[in-house]
Amino acid sequence: MDKYFQKSVFKLINRALKEDVGSGDITSLATIHPSQQSVCTVLVKEACIIAGVELAQLISQLVDPSIVCTFSVKDGDHVSANKSIGKLTGSTVSILKAERLILNCMQRMSGIATKTNILVKIIAPFGAQLLDTRKTTPNNRLLEKWAVRIGGGVNHRMGLYDTILIKDNHIAAAGGIKEALKRCKAYIKKEKLSVPVIVEVKNEKEFAEVVKHPMVDRVLLDNFTPIKLNRIVAVNKKRKVLEASGGINKKNIKLFAQTSVDFISVGDITHHIESIDISLKIH
Repeated sequence: MDKYFQKSVFKLINRALKEDVGSGDITSLATIHPSQQSVCTVLVKEACIIAGVELAQLISQLVDPSIVCTFSVKDGDHVSANKSIGKLTGSTVSILKAERLILNCMQRMSGIATKTNILVKIIAPFGAQLLDTRKTTPNNRLLEKWAVRIGGGVNHRMGLYDTILIKDNHIAAAGGIKEALKRCKAYIKKEKLSVPVIVEVKNEKEFAEVVKHPMVDRVLLDNFTPIKLNRIVAVNKKRKVLEASGGINKKNIKLFAQTSVDFISVGDITHHIESIDISLKIH
């Protein structure tokens, strides 16, 4: 984890703790002696790709540096059902302060990593890579995209600031794909930008226009059927990196991967998730 990413994660943790703990955990303060020490076990109740191990250790560190947080697994490991994977040892009050944030994060991140990994394994034999989208929980994108990487997926842009992605609404508002590309080219030159440029197309005519432009790094083929994708792949002749999106899920993703597109983006892996059941118990 680089320093910039760690700093961003620390900010996220502090915001979450402020939301949950506020001025103090009055229940623990009312019922537990401040000096009491405990050993707690982290139990995973269903099979999954575990995610959030490193994050749990960072949360423990920020809540109370004296908490000893150890795990027998690492992020990305496959964990079987009803498996004890870690222990927290230290101040009981501190552990209870950290408990819910640790579990909330690990449960959702593991759900995302598990779903991602299932799709990654389906498309891997065909050379395609799985992308996430911006369909993430507000203020939690950093962790959800982290979970996608743990599951074997690849992050799309983090936000509106790091990639130019010209979509259907941009094209409509600009007055057509030619005008949108013309304005984009002028803007990049004016601002001296060096960022990826991705353009979404909805038909073969738009693709034929986009493929002419050297500044375009990737073409996003939205709501194309596998049959239409095969035609685009043949015409493209590897001139542009191709991404398929729109209505892709576990049932049909293999058909899209078989077309030999480079990337497949699936918003479902972050916005339609069942969290994994994980608990923390005091001995």
